[in-house]
Amino acid sequence: MPPLSGSPLPGTPSPGSHGAAAPGCHRPGPPGNLPAEPSRFIGRGRELDALAAQVERARLVTVTGVGGVGKTRLALRLATALQDRFCDGAWLAGLTSLTDPALLDHTVAEALGLTDHTDRPPRASLLEQLAERRLLLVLDGCEQLTEACAALVHALLRRAPGLRILVASRRPLGIAGEQVFPLPPLSDPEAAELFEDRAGSWLRGGEEERTAAEELCRRLDGIPLALELAAARLGPLSVAQVLERVDDRFRLLAGGVRSALPRHQTLRTAIGWSHELCTPAERLLWARLTVFAGLFDLEAAEYVCSGPELPAEGLLDVLAELVAQSVVVREDTPLGPRYRLLDPVRMYGAGWLDALADGERMRRRHRDWYMGLVTWCELDWFSPRQAEVAARIEAELPNLRIALEYSLEEKGEAHIGQYLAATLWFYWVGCGRLAEGRHWLDRALEAEADNEETRLKTLWVLGHVAVLQGDPARAVGALAECRETAEHSGHARGLAYAEHRAGALALVSDDLPRAEELLRSALARFQEIGELNSNVLMGQVELAMAVAFQGDPAGAVRLCEEVRDVCADHGERRSLAYALYVLGFAAWSGGDTAGARPLLEECLAVDHAFHDLVGAVLAVELLALVTLDEGGAEEAAVLQGAAGRLWRSVGLPLFGSRHFNAPHALCERRLREVLGTRRYEECVREGARLDLDAVVARCGPRAERVPVQGTRAAAPAAGVRRPETREPAGSPAVEAGETTG
Repeated sequence: MPPLSGSPLPGTPSPGSHGAAAPGCHRPGPPGNLPAEPSRFIGRGRELDALAAQVERARLVTVTGVGGVGKTRLALRLATALQDRFCDGAWLAGLTSLTDPALLDHTVAEALGLTDHTDRPPRASLLEQLAERRLLLVLDGCEQLTEACAALVHALLRRAPGLRILVASRRPLGIAGEQVFPLPPLSDPEAAELFEDRAGSWLRGGEEERTAAEELCRRLDGIPLALELAAARLGPLSVAQVLERVDDRFRLLAGGVRSALPRHQTLRTAIGWSHELCTPAERLLWARLTVFAGLFDLEAAEYVCSGPELPAEGLLDVLAELVAQSVVVREDTPLGPRYRLLDPVRMYGAGWLDALADGERMRRRHRDWYMGLVTWCELDWFSPRQAEVAARIEAELPNLRIALEYSLEEKGEAHIGQYLAATLWFYWVGCGRLAEGRHWLDRALEAEADNEETRLKTLWVLGHVAVLQGDPARAVGALAECRETAEHSGHARGLAYAEHRAGALALVSDDLPRAEELLRSALARFQEIGELNSNVLMGQVELAMAVAFQGDPAGAVRLCEEVRDVCADHGERRSLAYALYVLGFAAWSGGDTAGARPLLEECLAVDHAFHDLVGAVLAVELLALVTLDEGGAEEAAVLQGAAGRLWRSVGLPLFGSRHFNAPHALCERRLREVLGTRRYEECVREGARLDLDAVVARCGPRAERVPVQGTRAAAPAAGVRRPETREPAGSPAVEAGETTG
C-alpha cells in the first residue's frame, strides 16, 4: 500500500469525492460508499494522526471506546482522508442493526457492491472477489457479532493482501495482527467547542454561562453523544439548569460520590436524564421506535408505533420533538426524509419497551407493515416504477431481515415467513440478490408451516433462483414437489409456475423441444387464470430463446416484439432487457450488425441498472461478436475476457449450455484466427481486469438509473393478456390462501 504518512487530515476531501487515482490504478478516482458528515467535525487532531500511523503500520486496526465516544465518526473521517490512497477506494459496512451471523457475509458483500449469483457460500465469493483488490474496509458496530466478525476478518486478511480493515467497535476482535486504538473522550477544550457548536444561538456568552458550560462538559466526561443530548435541551432550559439536572442524576446513581461513577455509565446516565425530560408521549414513541433496524420513514412509524395513547395523526409532532432533542436522527435520502436511532439511544429505549411488556406486539406490527410493503412492491414491480421499487426494497433490507427473522422464528408465523421470502422474488432475481434470496428461501422451506399456498410459491421461487445459480439438482427437486402438490390439489397458479420454471431449466440444459413444450403450456395456463406480470413476460422471452435456438429466428422475433409492446404498455424494463437480447441475437444472426448493437447496448444498460449479472454477461458475450464483425478484434477479445470474469460471479459459464455458448465459441475461434493465440490471450487478460462498470462504460452510455420509456397502447402478447384489476394480497389474503406470482 502507498505510505499513509503526511495524509492531509485537515480539510480532507468530502466523502464520495474522487481525487487522483492511487498509483497503479486504472480509474479516474477510487470508488466507495462513505457517507457525508452530518455535522461539523470538531477536534481529534492528535487522534487522527495517531490512528493514521497505526493504519500505515497494520492491516487491521480496531477503534474501541465507550458508546457515544465517536468511534464511527473518527474511523469515517480517517477513511475519507485516505480513500484516494487505495486503488479500489474506501467502503463502509454498517453492522449495528445485524443480529444474525449467517447474514454477515451478505451484508459486507452488499456494502462493497459485490454481486454473486452462484450457489456457493457468500464467503467464498467475497474472498475471491477481494483477492486482488486494494481497498480500505470500515466495519462499524461489530460488538454484537464479535466472533463472526473475527472469523470473517481473519479470512479476508489472509486471502486479500491489498486489503486493510478499520473496525469501530466497543470491544476488540481478538485476532492475531490486530492493533487496538482506544479512543478517549474529547479533551476539555474540544468538548467545550463541540458543546458550543451544537448549542448554537442558545448560548448567550456570559461569564456565568461559560463557567456552567465548562463544568457540564467535565461532568459529561467529554463524551460527544452526551454533549449533543445536553446541547439539544437548551432553549427550554438554561445551561445552569441542564447542569443541575445532570448533577442530580449522577448523585442518585453514584450514591452522592461523583467520582464513583465509571465513565462507561456516563452516557447511559446522560441518556436517562434526557429520557426523564421527555413527555410521556415522547418516551413511548422512543421505546416503540426501537423495533426498527436502521432507517425508517414516517409512514412506517405512524403504522407501527401509533395507538390510542399515541394517535397516528399526532405522531409527526412527537417525532419532531425527538429529532430536536437529538434522540432521533433525521436524514435526507433519495427516497425522502428518513429517521434512525443511534445505537446507544436505541438500546436504552429497547429496555423501556421490554419494561412496558409491549415488545411482542410491536415486533408483530413491524412485521405486518413490511409484509404490506412487500406485497405492494411486488405489484408495483410490473409498472413504470420498477426502479423506485428496487431502491425502496434496497433501503428497507435491514427491516425486511428483521421481519423475516421474526416470522420464521415465532411459533405459528412460519407461513408468513414463507410468504415474505417468496414474494421478494423480484428483488432476489431482478436486483442481483440471488445468494441472500437462496438463504431465506431455504430457511423458509425448513420451517414448519401448514399453508399450501405459501409453500408452493416458495418452491417455485426457489426453483427459479436455483436455475439461475446453476444448481439444477436443487431446482429439479423444488419444482417437482411444486408440480406434484399443485396437480394433487388442483392449484392452477402453482402448476403454471412449476411448468414455467421447469421449462427454463430445460432451456439452459439444451433440451429445447421439452423447453418449448413446457413454456407453451405454462403460457397457456397463465392466460387461462389471467396472470400477467414480469414472470409471464420472461416465460415468453424464454420461449423465444428456445424457438431461436431451434432455427426459427423469425418466430423468436415475433414473440419478443410482442413482449416489447407489453413492456412499453406497462413501463416494464427488466423483462424488456431480455427481449432486447433475443432481438439483438436475431439481428446479428440475420447479418444486421448495425441493428444488433443498439439493442444489446440498451439491454446491457438496463441489466446494469438492476445489478442483473446474468442478463449483463449474456449481452457482453454477444457484443463481443458484434464488435468483431465491426472490425474491432482486439476490443472483442477484451470483452470476452471481461465476460469471463463476470461469469465467475454468475455460475457455470453460459449455463454449460451448447446453444448459449455457440456465439462465444464462434467469436473465440474467429479471434484466434485474426489475432493469433498470444495476442488474443493478452487481450482476454486485459478484459479480465475490468469490472462491470468499466465494461458498460466501454460498450455505450452508462445508465445509473434507467429512464422509463413512454407508454403506448399495444396489443397484448400472444399467450398473455392485461390483468383485471384485483386487490393486493395483504395479510388477510395470505390467511385465505391468496397470493400473486
